[in-house]
Amino acid sequence: MDEPNRLTKTKEQWAKARRGGEEREVFYEGDERLPPGQHLVDNFPVLDLGFKPEIPLSEWRLSIGGFVAAPVAWTWEQFLAQPQFKDRSDFHCVTSWSRYDNDWEGVSFKHIMSIMQPLSLARFILFKSYDDYTTNLPLEVCDDDDVLLAHSWNGKPLSRDHGGPVRVIVPKRYAWKGAKWVKEITFSDKDEKGFWEVRGYSNTALPWKNDRYG
Repeated sequence: MDEPNRLTKTKEQWAKARRGGEEREVFYEGDERLPPGQHLVDNFPVLDLGFKPEIPLSEWRLSIGGFVAAPVAWTWEQFLAQPQFKDRSDFHCVTSWSRYDNDWEGVSFKHIMSIMQPLSLARFILFKSYDDYTTNLPLEVCDDDDVLLAHSWNGKPLSRDHGGPVRVIVPKRYAWKGAKWVKEITFSDKDEKGFWEVRGYSNTALPWKNDRYG
């Protein structure tokens, strides 16, 4: 992976100092829809590691394997041939902003689980992106109803800036757990920490617990 950009270095410093959301006044919107330490935005800020891979759809592949009975390597056409799933959810970035009511379309992770048939040893999942970014989650978290591999946002193809052609959406976790430009999904018996997790960020990333740092 390339040298970290300025934002990456800043976020590493926040993790060491355990900063970011804690310094902002906790704000609830009556029903506690907004997690502590977050503020609402109407736009959709772009955050990455300083490199946005450009992936022609003719060359795009998604490999899913590890401890599964039926590994696959989907082309773009094969991915779109899967049952399509739509969901509206909120988006919470660890840098303290949230955006409500995002309409996503793609392939649900529950469908992926049904196709892959995880073996009994499979307890964790590692996501790898076309920019070599990685992040990890327990299998049970990915098996939630609102987790998906999204190719569209608010009715339009997901842009390169926001992780297109396909990114992972995990609404109940901070957004770094949703890998942009996803390339590989590995079912594993071991919890292998990803890019931000080894740099001091939480392994569980629960927004409503202000769970930003490990």
